[in-house]
Amino acid sequence: MIKALTADVEEFYQQCDPEKENLCLYGYPNEQWEVNLPAEEVPPELPEPALGINFARDGMQSKDWLSLVAVHSDAWLLSVAFYFGARFGFEKGDRKRLFNMINDLPSIFEVVSGSAKKQSNSKEKTSISNNSSTKSKSNSKSAKFTSKGAPPIPKDEEDGMDEEFEEEHGDTLCGACGDNYASDEFWICCDICERWFHGKCVKITPARAEHIKQYKCPSCSNKRARP
Repeated sequence: MIKALTADVEEFYQQCDPEKENLCLYGYPNEQWEVNLPAEEVPPELPEPALGINFARDGMQSKDWLSLVAVHSDAWLLSVAFYFGARFGFEKGDRKRLFNMINDLPSIFEVVSGSAKKQSNSKEKTSISNNSSTKSKSNSKSAKFTSKGAPPIPKDEEDGMDEEFEEEHGDTLCGACGDNYASDEFWICCDICERWFHGKCVKITPARAEHIKQYKCPSCSNKRARP
């Protein structure tokens, strides 16, 4: 279908004659496409694509018309995917995995409108920015803060230790909310009571932690010195 709306767009445009009857754009597993009349049986064996795409061809700018067809084509492909999901008895987890697989690819509309290329360029810039940020943080001399939830491991020992690290610190509890340690969350340790906290629970971000020489948790900060 992407081929019809991009590489073969002139042929597709000619086949969508407004003088003809209601036409639909079909895409097939062999990467071929076809403009044809809808199936006669009711209800059809498969969900049908948008009907009458040819009627709006001459009443809109070419770019807008192609984008409209692309949006309806996306909707049709989603309906076909979940139709087969229902036929094959997909459960909640299967449907979620199917949707994620679909969502990993750009939509037809994104390809036709050019927004997929913009998103790709944006992701590349973000990736470069993140890599630079990671390198900057890895060079920091601070040894008190880590997103792993415990004192940092030397880089040459870090590879292959995730599972052992998870087991060792899995019983660590947040001093604020009481939840267990999670390797994908930022944690910070109080230098006074030596308890660990979720950064979000004590309102400390990784960026802010980089500039803190000695961290006191809210409890330790509120304690008054005894006479």
